[in-house]
Amino acid sequence: MELSPVFARRLYLALLVECLDRPNVPKLIEKTGWPRRTIQDVIRALPGIGIELMFVQDGRRHNDGYYQLSDWGPFDCQWVLEREDDIAQALGLH
Repeated sequence: MELSPVFARRLYLALLVECLDRPNVPKLIEKTGWPRRTIQDVIRALPGIGIELMFVQDGRRHNDGYYQLSDWGPFDCQWVLEREDDIAQALGLH
């Protein structure tokens, strides 16, 4: 299966938000090695492909909290999970 890197990046970040415990931008940067701006851009792009997430405020400061996936939209979560290796390969992670 051939995925474009842009599409693969979006699916991969959605997978991380789904699977990591309390995923926030610093944790996503640590896991992916991507710059903060890339993480933020991908998060903003997810609704464009139908994936909805929300920020769960958890602390006193404005940006204390984590992301939570609320709707996979047109994607079957299980299908995406089963193709994690393909997605990672499209990104050059494996």
